[in-house]
Amino acid sequence: MRALSLGGLELRRFRRGSLPRAAIVAVALLPLLYGALYIWSFWDPYGNFDKLPVAIVDQDKGADVNGKPMNAGQDLTTQLLDRDTFDWHEVSAARADEGLRKGDYYMTLTIPADFTARIASSGNTQGTPVDGLLEARSNDSNSYLSGIIAKTAFSEIRAASSSSAVRGYLDQIYVSFGDLHDQTVQAATGAGQLAAGAHTAQSGAQQLGDGLRQAHSGSESLADGLDRLHTGAAQAAAGTAELDSVVHGVTDRLTPTLRSHATEIQQAAQAVSLAAGTVQQIATQLPVDTAKAVTDAQTAHTELQQVYAQQCTAPTLGTATDPATCNALRLAVQASEQTVQVAQQVDSAVSADKGQLAQIASDAGTVRGYADQLAQDAPHLADQIDAQVAKIDQLNSGVAQLSTGSAQLATGAQSLNSGLATLVGGADQLDGGLYKLAGGSDQLSGALQSGAAKIPDLSAQARADRTGVMSDPVQLALDRLNPAANYGTGLSSYFIPLALWVGMMVAYMLLRPLNARLLAANIPSWRAALAGWLPAVAIGATQVAALLAVLHFALGLELVRTAGAIGFLLLTTATFAAILQCVNAVFGTRGRVIALALLMLQLTSAGGTYPVQTSPGFFGAIHPYLPMTWVVGGLRRLISGGDLTVVWQGVGVLAGFLVVSLACTVLAARRKQVWTVTALHPELVL
Repeated sequence: MRALSLGGLELRRFRRGSLPRAAIVAVALLPLLYGALYIWSFWDPYGNFDKLPVAIVDQDKGADVNGKPMNAGQDLTTQLLDRDTFDWHEVSAARADEGLRKGDYYMTLTIPADFTARIASSGNTQGTPVDGLLEARSNDSNSYLSGIIAKTAFSEIRAASSSSAVRGYLDQIYVSFGDLHDQTVQAATGAGQLAAGAHTAQSGAQQLGDGLRQAHSGSESLADGLDRLHTGAAQAAAGTAELDSVVHGVTDRLTPTLRSHATEIQQAAQAVSLAAGTVQQIATQLPVDTAKAVTDAQTAHTELQQVYAQQCTAPTLGTATDPATCNALRLAVQASEQTVQVAQQVDSAVSADKGQLAQIASDAGTVRGYADQLAQDAPHLADQIDAQVAKIDQLNSGVAQLSTGSAQLATGAQSLNSGLATLVGGADQLDGGLYKLAGGSDQLSGALQSGAAKIPDLSAQARADRTGVMSDPVQLALDRLNPAANYGTGLSSYFIPLALWVGMMVAYMLLRPLNARLLAANIPSWRAALAGWLPAVAIGATQVAALLAVLHFALGLELVRTAGAIGFLLLTTATFAAILQCVNAVFGTRGRVIALALLMLQLTSAGGTYPVQTSPGFFGAIHPYLPMTWVVGGLRRLISGGDLTVVWQGVGVLAGFLVVSLACTVLAARRKQVWTVTALHPELVL
């Protein structure tokens, strides 16, 4: 009872005025307000996708399908624009890219130029079918969940367009085509075999005709050659008969003479051999003899000169040579000198004719050889002549037989040539008939093969591929710009400013926005404002450092632009400090409730989780006018990357909030330098 009584006394304290009663009501409704606003903002985001701006770019050029023009991209664009899945905007590729980077669109869907051609490939039996590929792009720096939302919505569209019944029906069609193809292939194979046999027979007929023509040509040459052989053989027979007659006429007279004078012939040959040997010896020895004669003459001339000199030119004392003797010696010297000259002339002449002497010696040797052979053969010359005459008789008989046989061969060659001409004509007729048969077989085989090629014959895997493409012809290629590493990274841009706002709220629960002593000291109001703001900024900087350190080193958060993010967060905490200081300075104790209300409004309208377009219109209306909106947008670019336009816009907005808040705090400080009863005794103290 004592505790209940004290509690009742504490509650009676709020009965002293209207403001305490309003404060207790606000505190009671604060959880409801916080929970209702938050749940309301995320009540049905998927039901409001039609408010999410999405760009569609149709680049499809269309294609001719079975002779008819088709543009699947245009049809798809029309269908999507008529649907309420998203807030579709048909734009150019450049505008879509610009809008995606700046945040005007949360996703872009591009229909490529070959979209129709790729879809039509599923009905083509040649080559490999391909999917109709759509290109979807999202930007995590606009909203981390936009890519997930786009992928989920597109998966639902694809799932609705796929049907197992359609796949089974298409598979049965391809199986039937396969059976028909197999039967046509069998027919084409038989026609091909017939064509191959006809070609082989026609080739053989051509070879036979060519061979017969070659044989006919050879038979003609053979007949001509045998005619010429017969003519030549007849002429040779006549010539050998005449030769045989002449030889017999000569040998009949010559042989008796050779037999009776064999001894004389032998002796004469021996004499010729002896004479030829002598001539050969003289012709060979003559150059040596003339050279020796020159030497001997010179030696004799020298010796006579010496004798003449000793006897007549410088005689020894006491011995005098007779003048007549000296005169004779002088004449002898002169004669020897002339002898030397004659010997030299003879030797020169012999040397000049040395070639002729060698030829004479060689010819003499040859004559000597013939003479020796004749002397050896002389007793047998008659027998040898008889043997050669017998050979001539055999030659005459053989040539006569050759003449008779060549006449028979010439007659047979003419008959062979005539028969081969007949065979050549028949071979040409056979070749012509087989050529027509081969041509017809080729046409039949080609037509069957062409028909078989046009009938699909697909394996189980190929049928599954084509059935899959035709029953589900569209695929999605998702390209994410500036992708966030994980869900936490994507939402960190939302929770970091939330933590800084709450941290600054707690800071001003400990700090006084304006120091009463400073106000009482009558210092300038701007100094009093800065004195209450700077301690909070220092605490905020500590909070930024601690928060980023834990997120990076403990959780692994990676910042694309680390320095920019740190500077932006320092500006953010300074702005939050200025706003909360202003709220507390202007509204006093009520400012804490206002600060909490501002927190809830910012949480539900900043677009930190789902795009703000998916929330009710109230949140979209206040979205641009709250500081946390710009902090969330700027942090996304600084954490995940992307266009920095939003960052600089956020810097400008935060700086504006900072300046305006400090100015309002300065005005509040100036107003509080005048003390009132209300200031001394406030109605409510928290």
